[in-house]
Amino acid sequence: MIEKAIMERSQPFEPEMILIPASEFLMGSDPKKDKGAEGDEQPQHTLYLPDYYLAKTPVTNAQYAAFVQATSRRQPEHWKGENPPGGKEDHPVVYVSWHDAAAYCHWLADVTGKPYRLPSEAEWEKGARGSDGRIYPWGNRWDAERCNSVEGSLHNTTPVGAYPEGASPYGLLDMAGNVWEWVADWYDSSYYSQSPGRNPPGPDSGELRVLRGGSWFYDPHIVRSAHRGWLNPVARYYDVGFRCARGSQ
Repeated sequence: MIEKAIMERSQPFEPEMILIPASEFLMGSDPKKDKGAEGDEQPQHTLYLPDYYLAKTPVTNAQYAAFVQATSRRQPEHWKGENPPGGKEDHPVVYVSWHDAAAYCHWLADVTGKPYRLPSEAEWEKGARGSDGRIYPWGNRWDAERCNSVEGSLHNTTPVGAYPEGASPYGLLDMAGNVWEWVADWYDSSYYSQSPGRNPPGPDSGELRVLRGGSWFYDPHIVRSAHRGWLNPVARYYDVGFRCARGSQ
């Protein structure tokens, strides 16, 4: 009954989605162009992805609260019951595991009838840097004023979209810093050497799930668009959240 009621109203919890048009893009890092390139980001390679959508921002506390209230899912540990901290409704949700993030996307798909899911690692990276292999969403030169990283000395999350000058070529926000973002893929340090050229599904299995984007706690090296983090999928941390994707249909 709760989910039916949610479907019948204006669905304020549904994220704003941006179409990422079908095209090739450069995934990974070229150490000749990026001095911060790490081994698991190589080789840099060209991939083709069909049309898909990515959420403009990470999922907020307010959006996640609708899920918690509808499903009685475990709330993030710093909330008071089913309510996020006062004044942080528009901050990205944190203290969510990979399983929490996947469950949220499944619930959102059920209540909207749209195929929401977590993005693949390739989809996340293309959304963050566009097709030209840039190091940061805004270009190749570091600028601490364009994202929430450790250099800003805020020591906490900021409202989603607080850094519009840090937008990616597609208009996506907070793709560098603020919070780490879970993606669908298992982590494999050598996967790029065997990745197919079209819409890679990621490894078939693993022990760790990939995180992207860095967070407010990390420096310019970690918030690069090609950097690959990883974490046990059951873990919940103060600087880990997620954003949604969906297919073009």
